[in-house]
Amino acid sequence: MRKPILTIFYQFNPWQSTIGGIQTLIRYYIKYAPPEFEIRLVGTGADSRQALGQWHDGELEGRSLQFMPLFHLQNDNVRKQVPTSVRYTWALRGKNLASDFMHFHRLEPTLMTRHWPGAKTLFIHNDIHQQINSPAANKNAILWRRFPKVYFALERFLLGQFQQILSCNSESIDLYRRQYPDWATRIQLVRNTVDNQQFYPLTPPEQTFQRQQLAAEKGLPADTRFILFAGRLHPQKDPLLLVQAMSALKHLTPATLNVHLLIAGEGELSKPVQDEIQKLDLTSSVTLLGAVMPPDLATLHRLSSAVVLASVYEGLPLVVLEALASGTPIVTTNCGETPKFMLPGSGLVCQERTPNSIAEALLQVLKQPEQFPVQACLETAQPFSVCEVVGQIYESMYQHWERSKKIY
Repeated sequence: MRKPILTIFYQFNPWQSTIGGIQTLIRYYIKYAPPEFEIRLVGTGADSRQALGQWHDGELEGRSLQFMPLFHLQNDNVRKQVPTSVRYTWALRGKNLASDFMHFHRLEPTLMTRHWPGAKTLFIHNDIHQQINSPAANKNAILWRRFPKVYFALERFLLGQFQQILSCNSESIDLYRRQYPDWATRIQLVRNTVDNQQFYPLTPPEQTFQRQQLAAEKGLPADTRFILFAGRLHPQKDPLLLVQAMSALKHLTPATLNVHLLIAGEGELSKPVQDEIQKLDLTSSVTLLGAVMPPDLATLHRLSSAVVLASVYEGLPLVVLEALASGTPIVTTNCGETPKFMLPGSGLVCQERTPNSIAEALLQVLKQPEQFPVQACLETAQPFSVCEVVGQIYESMYQHWERSKKIY
């Protein structure tokens, strides 16, 4: 008896160093797929010798899969003049890659899939309406901010093809159910998730020893406390505000407290961030790490005293769950789902998106670590364990598969 086939559609190559919560989430759905499923991924190619538009056998973290690159893309961390989502959508024209189950993580490619048979699921990773309409968001952050009416018309045209519309943001869920009452039962909340095999805390002696090693590698004092930002350098994440907050923190921090910001990520704001660091005389206080592979990023989470987000808008960022599962508290702006599930002691929410507000919250975490214990962080992250969340999704899919066999 053949296995049910899940085909995942997203514009990346899972074997490349690529930044983003969507990419991480897709890797989880591949890694933890039960053996009852055959997994396929339609993405982009990094090797020009790899034939486009054809299936290739591959393996990702011990899980076999079939991979089809639609076009070659050497670096998906930097936005191109022609948006990658547009190229990806165009590359699907004329194809029929329908399978038993299909997961989509962007709306645009589903222009080409409306008539494909099979059970389709759309994952919504941000509150797109807030993303487009927010006055704080950069007009260049996403293409649709220039054409909001076109996007909403496209959304209404395409959403009817999905059996499930899953969002990690409760406000987004409420909005979609009000806006599309005919499809309300298809619109459901789904938890983002974290891999506890990768993200876990160290014992205090281990953490101190390894943190001192990291400080020595960076030429910093042995007692340096690290703050971590991990994500794409994109207007949504507002890394410029983060650098400005670091400047404010420098003026607030006692001379006895050595603090260093690690920025793990790349993107279109890489050069402006470098310029801002130099302008604010922070070259000795901030290190740009570029794209960091997942195992190395997990190490940085374990060695940091805080993980910080300065975002304009969010869904439920995976970096938050990764930090908490590592026992590291969060300092975040008041956006997305994060403020709604944080337990006391797992971090602080800044009510203002200003350098001083972020700096003051960071200073509180650094000066009073006993108020933000590892256990509080772990308890907050526990419901988002990858085995629990991904397992439930696959169980639901398999039940659907069994029912459909009985019908036919």
